[in-house]
Amino acid sequence: MDRAIALFLDMMSAERGTSRHTRAAYGRDLETLAAFLTRRGADLRTATQEDLSGYMRFLNQQGMAASTVARQLSSLRHFYKFLLLEEQRDDNPTDGLKRPQTQRPLPKLLSLAETEALIEAAQNLPQATQAAKAKRARAICLIEVLYATGLRVSELVSLPRAAMDGPLLIVRGKGGRDRMVPLSEPARMAVADWQGLQNAMEKTSNYLFPTGGTSGHLTRQRFNQILDDLAERAGIDKTRVSPHVLRHAFATHLVERGADLRAVQQMLGHADISTTQIYAHVLDERKKQLVAKGHPLAQIESLPNTQETE
Repeated sequence: MDRAIALFLDMMSAERGTSRHTRAAYGRDLETLAAFLTRRGADLRTATQEDLSGYMRFLNQQGMAASTVARQLSSLRHFYKFLLLEEQRDDNPTDGLKRPQTQRPLPKLLSLAETEALIEAAQNLPQATQAAKAKRARAICLIEVLYATGLRVSELVSLPRAAMDGPLLIVRGKGGRDRMVPLSEPARMAVADWQGLQNAMEKTSNYLFPTGGTSGHLTRQRFNQILDDLAERAGIDKTRVSPHVLRHAFATHLVERGADLRAVQQMLGHADISTTQIYAHVLDERKKQLVAKGHPLAQIESLPNTQETE
């Protein structure tokens, strides 16, 4: 290992208290850079900004993820700042290097048809006995409310009976923040049917989905089992179905139909709009379709060829 790298790693341990794994990652990054510079006839200690820009391009050409390239750049910045402070250089060649844009992966998603198939699977559950009727009504209520509101699974299974306020659902989310989410007509009907059945069976509880367990309400694990069963009945790979996937389906289908990202943010209970930005790709696609359909110049290529006449 280059002596400068060894000294840098010692400093990171003694002064910054970095972990062994972090120091090992820094060391690998810098040794990879050193090997690249050697092939270019350059040196780690005297590398120029142009040398380091070439290294960044090399990493991108290798198909590395933006997050990996960003980590490498972080290693370089720390190292050359160390050389500057140690007066082994009089500049920091990483100052002008740009951090690569990192993108959050797009969420897994169910199509509208697949979501409807899940709801239909719940509606087609057997109801020969009173217990079977109750399981069917609960399954319908769970999936209708989840798809209508995009609740987190923990919010859904622990909903109090008092959460219903006419056409709205009052939800207590992260940080104890309350938000109001409108309920669709099918969801309101499903809640009414489920509560009516509960009342007829004289089962009272503070929770909308009560159980006899220690929590007093349906568990996340049991709801996942219900979804797995519905996915199998709907002919959908159950590994593609989860409460979180249905939450994403709710948001994506809303945005596809013109909902504003701010409104979706409020309904999902995101504290920051940046979290909701993962659905911006839907807006971008919708804008492209609007331009393709509505802008007169977008149709030029499809027009028949014409010839000038005198």
